[in-house]
Amino acid sequence: MPELRVGERSLTVEPACNLLDALLAGGVAVPYSCRAGSCHACLVRCLRGEPLDAKPGALDGERREQGWRLACQCRIVDDLQIEVFDPLRDGRPARIDSCDWLSPNVLRLRLVPQQTLRYRAGQHLVLWTEGGVARPYSLASLPGEDPWLEFHLDCRQSGAFSDAARNFRPGDSLRLGELRGGALHYDPDWQARPLWLLAAGTGLAPLFGILREALRQDHQGDIRVVHLAQDPTEHYLAEPLAALADSHPQLQVEQPSAAQLPAALAGLRLVSRKTLALLCGHPHSVETFARRLYLAGIPRNQVFADLFLPHA
Repeated sequence: MPELRVGERSLTVEPACNLLDALLAGGVAVPYSCRAGSCHACLVRCLRGEPLDAKPGALDGERREQGWRLACQCRIVDDLQIEVFDPLRDGRPARIDSCDWLSPNVLRLRLVPQQTLRYRAGQHLVLWTEGGVARPYSLASLPGEDPWLEFHLDCRQSGAFSDAARNFRPGDSLRLGELRGGALHYDPDWQARPLWLLAAGTGLAPLFGILREALRQDHQGDIRVVHLAQDPTEHYLAEPLAALADSHPQLQVEQPSAAQLPAALAGLRLVSRKTLALLCGHPHSVETFARRLYLAGIPRNQVFADLFLPHA
């Protein structure tokens, strides 16, 4: 039976058991969210031994060389000694610049990191509270233009991080964890092509950053933004989007509610086979978008999606 060591703790585990499950069963506090190798909340570092990793490509080469692994994707096949990610030791400090409610359920969080963070529109970060609660959130800010890192937090449902976020105040400290690439980005080679951005809920956050990146790079093709919300009060970026549309004639913005979505999607008519589509939000909404785009004739390799997976 393999032995799993975490600090001074020693656990005897079943062969080939999942590392995250073994840690949780042994009383080791490891944050996790998606269990799919996407959010990077469950980072651990291997000090001795090597687990069987189902997604070795989920981390970059430098991180892997340092021994970091995603616990949810690893199985224990031999004796293993690890240490869990410690935000005080391994995270990057940041200060809350502001936190404002953009709608009844969406909290805008702006952070100023202690050290400059290089990122691109569409990426996401794991945020850590001072109490050790971690959750990944997409960046809505635009690098090189916004002096802060901006996140849009969906606080509609109760959760460890969203409950803590309701009590955030300017000046509070947070820690920044792993910066993740994600499938969403803006490529300068797309400049002349039609661009469709379809978001559900706070899936609008990364697409808002990408939209502004496209406009900053003087995107010449038509841009269509569709933001799905449960009701009109949750179209939380209605004014900024309207202002962008007023100053950029190639930009069209639609903001359907759930009841209006079928009609809005039916109105998506393909003008060019070169159209690109970026989708973000809850898996069910993204799948609904993707089905309509397929029927509209957009090739699958021109559709890019990032799913906001529910907490496992």
